Amino acid sequence: MLHAPNTDVAAPWKQRFRLPLILAAKIAVTNPTRGLVISNHYAAALELQAWNVTTGALRKLTNQNSVVEGWIAPDGRYVYYLADQGGNELGHLVRLPFEGGLTENLTPDLPPYTLRGVGFSLSGALLALNPINANGFQLYCVPLGPDGAFGEPRQIYQSPQEAWGALLSADGAMAALQSTARAGGKRQYTLLVLDTADGALIAELWDGAGTSVEPVTFSPITGDPRILATSSRTGWLRPLVWNPHTGERADLPSDLPGEIAPLDWSADGERVLLCQMHRGVQRLHIWNLANSTTQQLDHPDGTFHIPLVGVERTYFGPNDQIVTLWEDSTNPSQVIALDERTGALADTLLASPAPPSRPWRSVTFASSDGQEVQGWLGVPDGAGPFPTILEMHGGPHTATPNKFSPSSQAWLDHGFAFLTINYRGSTNFGRQFKEQIWGKIGHWEVEDMVAARIWLVEQGIAQADAIFLHGASYGGFLTLLGLGKRPELWAGGCALVAIGDPAVNYEDSSEALKGAVRAWYGGTPGECPDVYAAAAPITYAEQVRAPVLVIQGRNDTRTTARQMELYEAKMKALGKTIEVDWFDAGHQVADVERYIKFQERMLGFVYNVLRSQEKVAQR
Repeated sequence: MLHAPNTDVAAPWKQRFRLPLILAAKIAVTNPTRGLVISNHYAAALELQAWNVTTGALRKLTNQNSVVEGWIAPDGRYVYYLADQGGNELGHLVRLPFEGGLTENLTPDLPPYTLRGVGFSLSGALLALNPINANGFQLYCVPLGPDGAFGEPRQIYQSPQEAWGALLSADGAMAALQSTARAGGKRQYTLLVLDTADGALIAELWDGAGTSVEPVTFSPITGDPRILATSSRTGWLRPLVWNPHTGERADLPSDLPGEIAPLDWSADGERVLLCQMHRGVQRLHIWNLANSTTQQLDHPDGTFHIPLVGVERTYFGPNDQIVTLWEDSTNPSQVIALDERTGALADTLLASPAPPSRPWRSVTFASSDGQEVQGWLGVPDGAGPFPTILEMHGGPHTATPNKFSPSSQAWLDHGFAFLTINYRGSTNFGRQFKEQIWGKIGHWEVEDMVAARIWLVEQGIAQADAIFLHGASYGGFLTLLGLGKRPELWAGGCALVAIGDPAVNYEDSSEALKGAVRAWYGGTPGECPDVYAAAAPITYAEQVRAPVLVIQGRNDTRTTARQMELYEAKMKALGKTIEVDWFDAGHQVADVERYIKFQERMLGFVYNVLRSQEKVAQR
């Protein structure tokens, strides 16, 4: 039965959006009474919050109207973040005291940049940062004095090809980052370790053509040069420990299925915390380096690890505990402590109660070539088939885990089934699964979307004439592409911060994004125009049959404004039903009330499409 949108201010779906969101929570390494939380506690949007770990009290530090990355110094004296303009992700690294006060710009003489990493030495005497702008992908070091003074930034690395990371060894003598230079700019990385004094290359770890080696963290022991990293040489993400001075290497001796991400190194340097990801399900393990054994922890089901720059979710904390930002489909993000010996819940550090929500369950289905694809399904009350939302996540190189999603619960409250899929290109499903889309962007993703639709209908879950595509960022791009490439399958689409013309978007986007796009497409629009055209929703605009809603930011440097204006103009010139709502912000939608308006707009749009179908059917 079709439900009219519940627009009441106290609607349960709005209450879920208004729950305090915790994006990250990090305790200072050498001062465990202080922590940094990125949250909308006491704020309209995500901001940096000073966390008194002893009492659990939070205090808002920033007033940026959206801060999604932040770092706390090892001693907890200062917090750091990128100060940008209106969410455009171009700015400078600044810091402010934990106790509050004025911000200080650490790189005032550098042109504005996108930031892809910040790191500290254990003593906090040295900071590293990874700025990206027209000067390329760079690594700088900044001396930090005990009296609060800081020195001039010193560049130790620069490359026109994509390079990310800003890790420092405990003594600050070495820095590490991942580079695509050996792969000619393709997103297949080698691990570079540099001397922070002069930028000289100490060592490079490469596992052969087609593989990636990426750094995670140095040993926490001063004088120990070993670094924890990952390699894809088996076809699956696997941890390793490497000494760049001697070349000695130890790989995880495990036959655990799926991908295994190392999360942290214990303070005594003897154990490594691991997250196993298999068919969308996560399990934590401890790797004992002395005897090369692993132990699975007995912890609550849910999500502990989402690989995002500047966001630490799970790590060894004080008091022999593992501190983790945990969530699942019915519980919003909360900071809990696990017993590091067993994994049992030891304490809840930060949490908020939530209205009842419907659970997701993991499902799999075969795509057109037989490849298994995993997703998370939620169904409303009653018997199907239901009108259905098919969601694609952003990225593309990320994955949707078992997480709390107020948006999905809003659809479920209104009688929709909801399926979010980890399409080809997603991480956690092996190297081939991730890289299969390179050079053929959009093809396999749409094949997986079509396979999901077939499965939903065959299972009696989805109403065949009432399936809507939905997604944000890369998911918004796939929404528009699916509507154009397979127009007969969909009732409509709702796309947030989307791409309609990838070639024009490349021209206007940030240098950080351009590096990624060249890797995915195989070059620039000038070098491979046919690849960009084949992946462009604007190419298929004439084929679109279903109504589409786009919600787009004016200050976005990832999914830019001009390309969407061109897509909208072409669709309207062709007489297609398209509505584009513009908002004055960047790519990250961190304002809760704004997103509630977006969700209400989408609910109303889809309801009107279905109601129009009913009226046509009754004639």
